[in-house]
Amino acid sequence: MSQQKISSLSKELQGKIFMGERDYKPDPKTPITNWLVNTKRHCNGGKTVNAGLWLKKHTDNGGKIFLTMSGAGSSFQQGIMISELIRAGKIAAISVTGANLEESLYRLVANSHYAYIPDYVELTRQEEKELARAGLRRITDTFLPEDESVRVVLPELEKLWREAEENNKPLLWHEYFFQLFERKLITFDPTADPLDCWLYQAYLNKIPVFVPGVEDSTMGNIFTQASYDGDHPILSKYKLEKPISLEIVHHSFRYMHRLAEWYMDNTKEKGLAFLQLGGGIAADFPICVVPHIKKDFLAFETEEVQEKIVRSWAGFIEIHSSPMSFGSYSGAGFKEKITWEKFEVDAFGEQIFGDYTEHFPDIAAIILGK
Repeated sequence: MSQQKISSLSKELQGKIFMGERDYKPDPKTPITNWLVNTKRHCNGGKTVNAGLWLKKHTDNGGKIFLTMSGAGSSFQQGIMISELIRAGKIAAISVTGANLEESLYRLVANSHYAYIPDYVELTRQEEKELARAGLRRITDTFLPEDESVRVVLPELEKLWREAEENNKPLLWHEYFFQLFERKLITFDPTADPLDCWLYQAYLNKIPVFVPGVEDSTMGNIFTQASYDGDHPILSKYKLEKPISLEIVHHSFRYMHRLAEWYMDNTKEKGLAFLQLGGGIAADFPICVVPHIKKDFLAFETEEVQEKIVRSWAGFIEIHSSPMSFGSYSGAGFKEKITWEKFEVDAFGEQIFGDYTEHFPDIAAIILGK
């Protein structure tokens, strides 16, 4: 009866409906994937599996993933999955917030000092204040060990900043963090596994990293104060005797320059899948590179030439908790991005509404053939 009813619909609508189960043949070598496909069939669970299966097919056919991460994924140890995807050759590049960049490093240098509070929603305001007085900085269910992480890394970064100033050799923000690894300036926590640190794995595997808008991160705040040379009646009293030059850090425009060049060089043969964990600038910054190149660099070319020279993103998977709403760009639907020429009409697109710490591990497991 259902088939009869479906056949009465327009061909376009029929194409959006299927009966039965997914076209998937269980593989004894991938028990986790088999279980996920069998149990996650509907709603966000179904979308998660669909996204994982598409990314698996994309990467098996030689495609790669451009991964973006906002929120506090590094503190919540999403680096475990990202690192394995890097080593497996699935990740082409990464874009993150300044906070996620540094928090990946903090996990590596201070892992044994992290503490957790599972029932954080039950905390009263007074208890939150008590935590603040004790120097316990809460990120949802996790406490950042500031003294053992930020304050340990900072002196080494300050040396690099001063050295760059003295030699007049500015770097991009993440390159200072890579220098910490290159020069072996930091000690890893004995309980931390370097294989779980996505920043370290990106450094080892020469994965490009893009970090737009670093100013709101902890180190970004610190650098802002250290480079302050204003004359505000109060703030000027607390500036350094010799402020660090702002010029030692390349502006985010440099990141966009590098991204545009990198994108053109790395999409000649295959399109890149865009995997977005959370919303915000970490994703908004890189996703616009396609229309940016088409409409700014190639502004005077015909649309036909633009399409020929610049390949659109191959597909889009976003996991976030921001529903489409007035003023919420991060919750903009996939179809809207087609109007901005980021994707073609036939591109794969899936939005999963939820906590990416729930859904991303499943997607990673499917991609990795677990």
